[in-house]
Amino acid sequence: IMSPVVPIAAAAVGVSGFLSFKGNRAAAKAARQTAEYNAQVKENEAVLLQRAKIEEENSLRQQSERLEGTQRVATAASGITMSGSPMQALADTYFNTEYDALKIQYASDIEQTRQISAATLIRTEGAARSRALNTKAYQSLLESGSRAATLMA
Repeated sequence: IMSPVVPIAAAAVGVSGFLSFKGNRAAAKAARQTAEYNAQVKENEAVLLQRAKIEEENSLRQQSERLEGTQRVATAASGITMSGSPMQALADTYFNTEYDALKIQYASDIEQTRQISAATLIRTEGAARSRALNTKAYQSLLESGSRAATLMA
């Protein structure tokens, strides 16, 4: 004859296993959502970095245009025609500006790629953490079922 405590203990084990299952499933969902949020933060940072670099490039070009204008006015005021050394100075200003602009664009690409890669890594880690917690959820459910069945036997 089975003691009346055994079914109660088996039920308690089953409930405990179910609650553990639900907790691990909730943790898996939270891990996935947290990873997605953090990845979106990194993607937003990439957009902000891009905007900052565009602004930096625009500022460089404006400064260069002011310098070029100053060079033209100084050359014209001196009575010299725009050829030879004055023209070379103007060309140097233009090419140096383009070179600096390319460096800014390249730095922007690197920073954006870094942020996008970080977002991808965060999503991958979150998915792995979520899968591990889901596996743990099912494992706890199976273990509690096994313990309950052992008690009932």
